[in-house]
Amino acid sequence: MEGFDDIKIEKVETVVGSTPISIETGYFAKQASGAVIVRQGETAVLVATVVSEDVQEDIDFLPLTVEYREKPYSYGRIPGGFVKREGKPNEREILVSRLIDRPIRPLFPKGFFNDVVIYALTLSADDKYDPDVLAIVGASASLHISEAPFEGPVAGVRVARVDGKLIVNPTYEERDKADLDIVVAGSKDAIVMVEGGANEVPEDEVLDAILFAHESIKKLCEIQEELKNRIGKEKIKVELPTENKELKEKIRELTEEKIKEAFNIKDKRERNKKIRSIFEELIEKLGIEEEEVNKIEVLFKEVESEIMRDMIINEHRRIDGRKPDEIRPIWIKLGLFPRSHGSAIFTRGQTQALVMTTLGALGEEQIEESIEEGEEKKRFILHYNFPAFSTGEAKPPKAPSRREIGHGHLAERALEPVIPSEDEFPYVIRVVSEILESNGSSSMATVCGASLSLFDAGVPLPKHVAGIAMGLIKYEDGYIVLTDILGDEDHLGDMDFKVAGTRDGVTSIQMDIKIKGLTKEILQDALQQARKARMKILDIMYNVIPEPREEVSKYAPKVITMEVAPEKIPLIIGPAGKNVKRIIDETGVKIDLEEDGKVRIYAPSKEAGDKAKEMIEHIIVDIEPGEVYMGKVVRVEDYGAFLELYPGKLSLLHVSKISNQRVRSAKDHIKVGDILTVKVLELDEQGRPKVSLKDVKKGEEAVNKYLYDEELKNKKECD
Repeated sequence: MEGFDDIKIEKVETVVGSTPISIETGYFAKQASGAVIVRQGETAVLVATVVSEDVQEDIDFLPLTVEYREKPYSYGRIPGGFVKREGKPNEREILVSRLIDRPIRPLFPKGFFNDVVIYALTLSADDKYDPDVLAIVGASASLHISEAPFEGPVAGVRVARVDGKLIVNPTYEERDKADLDIVVAGSKDAIVMVEGGANEVPEDEVLDAILFAHESIKKLCEIQEELKNRIGKEKIKVELPTENKELKEKIRELTEEKIKEAFNIKDKRERNKKIRSIFEELIEKLGIEEEEVNKIEVLFKEVESEIMRDMIINEHRRIDGRKPDEIRPIWIKLGLFPRSHGSAIFTRGQTQALVMTTLGALGEEQIEESIEEGEEKKRFILHYNFPAFSTGEAKPPKAPSRREIGHGHLAERALEPVIPSEDEFPYVIRVVSEILESNGSSSMATVCGASLSLFDAGVPLPKHVAGIAMGLIKYEDGYIVLTDILGDEDHLGDMDFKVAGTRDGVTSIQMDIKIKGLTKEILQDALQQARKARMKILDIMYNVIPEPREEVSKYAPKVITMEVAPEKIPLIIGPAGKNVKRIIDETGVKIDLEEDGKVRIYAPSKEAGDKAKEMIEHIIVDIEPGEVYMGKVVRVEDYGAFLELYPGKLSLLHVSKISNQRVRSAKDHIKVGDILTVKVLELDEQGRPKVSLKDVKKGEEAVNKYLYDEELKNKKECD
């Protein structure tokens, strides 16, 4: 290619599992601060990072933005729908964006306030390897070779367990057979993030998978170091904020006892009000000018964090007075609202989730498009909403945030392993969690509330699922793991580790840390402490509702399942859908038809369901030659009359078959609406019956007499 020979391509490679993973750069996106393409098999992800030259003023957080996108061209498709152009990111893209963000965010130095934007774009997607973990590697590599003061590298891999064997970066086919599927990110020294699900796998086996992943992570970090040594840019030097030790000690001296008193207030809002008033008193006492208030607030927050950590480390006492392994009080209420199909309120301390379950027809599944499956139907859906009033904030409602989508996915994954199959429970199941109050781990409250709500709805789950959030305070000589963390402990602590599962094992796990990594010992202790807490919560849940309700709500659709010959399905549908539309219009039901002959009727009442079933039976019934039937006349011509033996099933009564006497015109003897008893002589080549009136013998009963008998009685009474 002309001119290409002059471009220097840098490429590094290692083998992960049984397949090479490569990182290359040098010939694309050269105006970005750092850009790489990561490949495995025929899957390729471009990640470009840009670091702004200017520092953002008046902020105390890292302004990092991560955007991951999967374009349909990467897997050879044109976007579905009317508009053939990609729009806003879908849920999968949002979840992967979060997956990239979480392991890299803690690895920037304190005081770095330049804008950092990471854009990950899947360029090619094969039918084997998921690009999400490649995007984590690409984000780290692009940062590592850029001028960003990134304290990496990190790498991400997926681990699945198939037939007891752990596999790194498994194929989609292997993942379908796995009982454990997690993404692990880490540096060469420690684990920094875990995300994934399992089918009730014991904690020690989950830990084995995490540690197994770390061996491959080390290899991916090594090749990033190699790439940086070749072409890495000089890093931006970050001037750490000058620590005014004297001022900080003065702040501590003036506020320590007051802050400790405030930490004895269990109510979150009252505690925060008290701490805010302490800060305002401090500003007044020190005579701080308005432009200096932000700097003092940073020091005040540091003092507050140190006091909280000192209390936990030295006194083993937390903000609300609990011990490190103690769970807040729990109360539960079920069946609150009569019209919902299932409902539960789960309250743990000042965290409260109202969780509602709705059952629907199988035709109401969520349709999603993915790299792996293309268009697929999702039968179990869990949505999580976090309104501002749950934290006492006066903010207008907005569209679901990335955090809400991520928390909903975490809770959904926790419950998926216990959701009954379509054959066992032929409903679409939608669960919605409305967070009414929040002070620590509303996603885990959602898991507990969802399990209770599903039991209340009569969904035949084999067992309850519960979740708990763990925290960590790490110090020079050791660490303390915290059970059921508060919002302040999450904000001021070193780890947020969520574990959900049943009594038999883990179903979902998510871990984020704010330090540079976790050791095996810390992970092991956190998992075991989380298990003990989960058992306590499950005991409470089982005491409230030990088994799912025996029946679904009277307001839920009633399901009638029929098995018919597959060739009968087109008959039920009818020409241009005429038959099935008529059934739906007359009964108000929903009908799900499958090619294998399975028919499901979703009815608002038993009566409506029975009527729809009867109408389908009439359509698929086989008309037998030699049998006698009742039929209603729907049309009359000179040459004969058309009778409806069953709804939608017409037969011809030829004029010659009306009487033993000669009849000139059928119109002389028969009119529309007459109900006649006829005998089927034969079926024509299209299966339509030919009938006779004159061949019916005295005393012969119609096999479908019940269909028109009542109508005939009423007609005689009118006559």
